[in-house]
Order: sequence, then C-alpha cells, then structure tokens
Amino acid sequence: MNFEFSEDTNLIIKNVRDFVYNVVDPYANEIEKTDTIPQFIVDKSREMGLFGLSIPEEYGGLGLDTVGKFAVLEEVGKTSNAYTTLIGGHTGIGTVGIVEMGNEEQKQKYLPKLASGEHIGVFALTEPSAGSDASNIQTTAVFQGDRYILNGSKHYITNATIADIFTVMAVTDPSKGAKGITSFILEKGTPGFTVGKKEAKMGLHGVQSVELFFENCEIPIENVLGEVGQGYVNALKILANGRAGLAARNLGSCVKLLELSLDFAMERVQFGKPIFEQQIIQHYLAEMDLEIETLRSMTYRVAWMVDQGMNVTREASMAKLHGSEVYCRIADKAVQIHGGLGYMQDYPIERYYRDARITRIYEGTSEIQKNIIANQLRKKFNAKKTTVTV
Repeated sequence: MNFEFSEDTNLIIKNVRDFVYNVVDPYANEIEKTDTIPQFIVDKSREMGLFGLSIPEEYGGLGLDTVGKFAVLEEVGKTSNAYTTLIGGHTGIGTVGIVEMGNEEQKQKYLPKLASGEHIGVFALTEPSAGSDASNIQTTAVFQGDRYILNGSKHYITNATIADIFTVMAVTDPSKGAKGITSFILEKGTPGFTVGKKEAKMGLHGVQSVELFFENCEIPIENVLGEVGQGYVNALKILANGRAGLAARNLGSCVKLLELSLDFAMERVQFGKPIFEQQIIQHYLAEMDLEIETLRSMTYRVAWMVDQGMNVTREASMAKLHGSEVYCRIADKAVQIHGGLGYMQDYPIERYYRDARITRIYEGTSEIQKNIIANQLRKKFNAKKTTVTV
C-alpha cells in the first residue's frame, strides 16, 4: 500500500491545513454560540474546491483519489465539527450516490453545481421507524404516468436547511421488502416538498438537522437514481463510503485533541512541575497516540482498498466503528487531562466531547457496525465450509 501523494495533492492538503488552522478554527466558538457557519468561510471553501472532493474533474471536482480525499478530510476534522460535517456530509453521502450510480445525463445536470458548492447535496433515508433498520422506511413513491408521486417524511436530515439536491429513498413496491425500495434525486423547491423544524441537539451546533415532508410530491422518472428496486442496495453502498470518510474526519478530531492535551500538559504546573511529569498523564497521552495511529492505519487502508476497486463493506464498518469509539475515548481523556478547564464552554475540549458522541450513532450505530462485521464473518465461514477440495 502506497500512501504517498502527488505534488498537487500535497499542495491541496497544505492549503486546507492552513485554512482550517488560520481561518476556520478561530471562529469555532462563534459557530458554536451562533449555531451558524459564517458565510465567508463557506465562500472560501467553495473557492478552494472543497465541495468537490468526491467529484471527478470532468464534472468540476478536484478529482482526488480516495486516499487523497481522506487526507483532506483528516485536516478538516481538526476544527469545529459543524464545519467538518458540512464538508464531510456533502462530499460523502450527499453526493457519492450521483457520482457512483447516476447516469450521464444526471451527472452532467447535477455534479458541476455540487462540485462548486453552489448546490449542497444531502442524503435522506432516516425516518421515525427506519433508523438502524433502513429497510423499514415508510415513505412511498407511486408511479403515475411519467412520474412518481412521493408521500411521507424523513427526520434528522443533516445540512437539509441549506441543501438543494436530495438523495431520497422511498418504497416503490411494498410487496418486495428491501428489494422494493428505490432512490430518487429530488430538487429543492419541488411542489409538495417542505423542510420542517430544526432539531435542538446536544452537539454539532452550527449545522442543522431537520425533518422533511413529502405530500403528493412529483418526481420525474428521469430522476430515478440507479435502477428501480435497487434503492436499499444503493443506500448501503452510499453509507459504506460515508462511514469510511467519517473515520478520516474523526481521525482529524482525535489528532487535534491530542495536540491540545499535550500542549496543556506541558504548560500546566501542579506540585511544582508540569503535569506531563505525572506518569498517569503520560499514560493517557501515550494511549491517545496509540489509538490515533491504529485508527490512521485502518482508515487509510480502507481508502487504498476503495481506490483498488475492492469491496470494503467489512473494512468500512470497522473503520467507522473504531473511529467513533476512539474519538469518544480520546475526548474523555482530554477532558480528564484538562480538569475543570476541559468542562468549560469557552475552551474547545468540552465542545469536542459533546460532538464526539453522535459519531457512535449517525451513519449507522456502533451496534449496527458490529452486526455488519459479524455478517461478513458468517459469509466468510459459509464460503469456506462449502469449498470443495479436489
């Protein structure tokens, strides 16, 4: 596996690192308090091409391979997780469906504006009865003439208040279960489509999660994404890609927490010496560093596998599971190292601690990732058991 970057990719990574450190991070507390990402940060992100990480050059994107994209997402993860979610959600589950499953007409129509950031893309699957059980969605799409009539609702849809293009999953044939689900491209402003109230959340302040409602919402047949009845399969592919990217974002947040904790341990004096001299603090920092390096190896291996065209169902779930669990453990240690200061809202540790918690829930809970991994083990066992040696 070769994780070396081209000169162009290294320049993009450096520019993103500088932008995150010098421009975004100084506004992280303001984003938290105002629940809004400043427009100039969004505009600068557009200029840098950050909304086009997942989109090929021929459609206006940066054309990075997955390893390069993950390196950028790692840098993006080192600041406000609201900003991280804006970029990561759009370039992951928000656009990858059209990139991977869209026909040429759909790609020509939607990808250039998604790549430039003029349009924001989101993924709409979750419903009150369909979270971990993605096959249990109740939103329906009935074919009439030359279009589908969409009825139902979604909730907890991230970035939806600013979105223009929605990848929506709906049931087109209830008799077929998971094989009766189809994915659609829905445009903002379509009659019968409304965005509901903003949810009040524990963390991720600065990026909104909202409800979506569809009431006799008409979607032209040309906006079917992929094949009819393949929506559930499409959703699993989209989520696998997003989960692996989330691991890269979590990696960046973990690196930032270690940097903050190391700086504090070197400067904070107790009992006449820096607290770094206390063995327990050294052990905390060593454990954080160890977990970061294992997460880095796992994350970039998944990225490399994607670039080789390999199936990463198992590995993406492992990276998502490990990344979210490591992030939570490191955030907890960072609070402990900082003591009372780590509990104060004016310092970033408390914000990372709250933001980390959702990573064990969204884009598939930790428990669901374990189910996926176990299912892959079952398949491996059954394949081995049925192999006949001549």
